[in-house]
Amino acid sequence: MAEEKIFIFDTTLRDGEQIPGCKLNASEKTALALKLEALGVDIIEAGFPVSSPGDFSSVQEISKIIRNATVCALTRAVEKDIEVAAEALKKAKRPRIHTGIGTSDYHIKGKFNSTREDILQRAVQCVKWARNYTDDVEFYAEDAGRSENEYLARVIEAVIAAGATTVNIPDTTGYCLPQQYGEKIAFLVNNVSNIHKAVISCHCHNDLGLATANSIAGIVNGARQIECTINGLGERAGNTALEEVVMIIRQHESLGFYTSIDAKMLNPMSRIVSDTMRMPVQPNKAIVGANAFSHSSGIHQDGFLKDAMTYEIINPADVGAELSKIVLTARSGRSALAHRFQNLGYDYSRNDIDVLYQHFLKEADQKKEIVEEDLHKMAKAYSVVAA
Repeated sequence: MAEEKIFIFDTTLRDGEQIPGCKLNASEKTALALKLEALGVDIIEAGFPVSSPGDFSSVQEISKIIRNATVCALTRAVEKDIEVAAEALKKAKRPRIHTGIGTSDYHIKGKFNSTREDILQRAVQCVKWARNYTDDVEFYAEDAGRSENEYLARVIEAVIAAGATTVNIPDTTGYCLPQQYGEKIAFLVNNVSNIHKAVISCHCHNDLGLATANSIAGIVNGARQIECTINGLGERAGNTALEEVVMIIRQHESLGFYTSIDAKMLNPMSRIVSDTMRMPVQPNKAIVGANAFSHSSGIHQDGFLKDAMTYEIINPADVGAELSKIVLTARSGRSALAHRFQNLGYDYSRNDIDVLYQHFLKEADQKKEIVEEDLHKMAKAYSVVAA
């Protein structure tokens, strides 16, 4: 099967920064932009220039220093927004304007107090304004996840005819099930006559924990760009996590896709973003969480020690993580205990381990985790001689 590239559109600096307390200053944004480019991101959404002088300046500075990735700026379907974004992107080697408007009835009626026909005209107009400044225009149909498919198809066909080169189909509220989102992308592929002239993009939120699943359903059904953030940061419950979609694509070769991301940088990048944005990563977070390669259950530990592939589908080194960890808890077994003692330089027979294990269980029932210091004390207390 010939592999097709999935473009990675990173919006950590824009959508990710919308988390309360995660505001970045200009120097932090530019430093992270350079790291994102080194990671292999195809498009960096640098900010929303019209929103503040600081964001305008950040997009401007990022535009000056990025050489390989496309630099993207967000706007509303407002002429002034687009003019300001174009000005901020003037120095960019590969500029993109990302403009659009809501297409669900929730937005059309509740947010804009408008009609479908008026919104369709405004969608076309904002793309035409953006094309005055760059040939690379992305249109977003906000709340596409809850938009009626026939109307959404009309809008997408019209904005492509107006010059949009990427069409973003956001599940803005994280509402869709993977099957629903995949079917929506497939509907556009099959019902928009000029869809071949644009790249379809997935921008999925995680309100129901389905952002990654929906993005994968999107590319399986014809999308070729995924919009995501490091650590899944973003508005409310967050966005699709970059590290997750990249490794799903890499692990499931049968999908027939690839990305340009350097997977060995995923864990280091996760830590940099976490530190810079002052937002800890949950320990059980896929790929980059502290426990992603830790084993504490005795059954799992025994299998892992015999063959790592029994309980790990990813080699930690492949994503720049530390070695897998055998964590000793009351659920751990003799194999794990023997392994940890051996790593500390103790050469014990099976009988020795049987004796130590009974004492270990008593200690482990009193503590959340048994650490190296506990093991040394245990060996000394029960007169087991070190090798």
